[in-house]
Amino acid sequence: MRHRLSLTVGPLSFRIGSAWREPVAALRRLYAGYPTGEVADFTVRLEPVTPWRRWVRPAVAIAGDYVLPDAAPLPLAHGLVAAEMGMNLQMALGERGYLLLHAASVEKDGRALILTGESGAGKSTLAAWLGEHGWRFMGDEFALLEPETGLLFPFPRAVSLKNESIDAMRAFVPEERFGPRLEGTPKGTIRHVRPNDGAVARMTEPARPALILFPRFGHAAEIRPVGPAEAFMRLTQASTNYVAMGERGFDALTTLVQNCRGLALDYPDGEKAAELIELIWAEARR
Repeated sequence: MRHRLSLTVGPLSFRIGSAWREPVAALRRLYAGYPTGEVADFTVRLEPVTPWRRWVRPAVAIAGDYVLPDAAPLPLAHGLVAAEMGMNLQMALGERGYLLLHAASVEKDGRALILTGESGAGKSTLAAWLGEHGWRFMGDEFALLEPETGLLFPFPRAVSLKNESIDAMRAFVPEERFGPRLEGTPKGTIRHVRPNDGAVARMTEPARPALILFPRFGHAAEIRPVGPAEAFMRLTQASTNYVAMGERGFDALTTLVQNCRGLALDYPDGEKAAELIELIWAEARR
């Protein structure tokens, strides 16, 4: 690839190559201050779907160590999204050292809060907000659970904000931490935001999971208990490599739900959610 970038996020490293300059340049700006790795755990390639589509109506195909043959290409204007999707794809299909949970996570006082739910539940926005208000942001795409220790490792990639959440975050995040505004993506308008310096500086520090929340946006405020069996089933559906991990994944997830309280959290807006989370956390410490 003509244009390359090595990038380390938490315990994992990526080598990203592109036939075009623009996606790599956008990644360099967005991930300014992140370390680079000598040896990559995963490789991502952004390639034209055919040779002539490099110049005429450029179309970006996502390739690398692992591929989805039927995945639709993205326009070059969405090259940054393609790069992020490529990193997600390599993790989802290739990672075996950690049990991956499609979840956001934050930390306070050495203990981690896991937020997981369906797309649109608001977990990314909640984690990003908490990360700017007294918590350490650990990640919004994957939570990395180490089976042998039960520790949660940070994976603080840039947060993918969607639609209305973009303006909400701009109220308290400096403009220089934002990536470009990308209109018309498969998920609507997207703008990435780089985690703060504290999250990046401490991205090798794991935390002990203490609480699992299943948030749901757009409903009257309500908190309901989620038992270990239900939490286990929900988390198997939220894991991209649970089946591939076999017995290690089963044991890790069993230990997690036995040691962590699970709660479903319905909320009408981010302000109310943050208020409830702080109350829940304070109660859990007693």
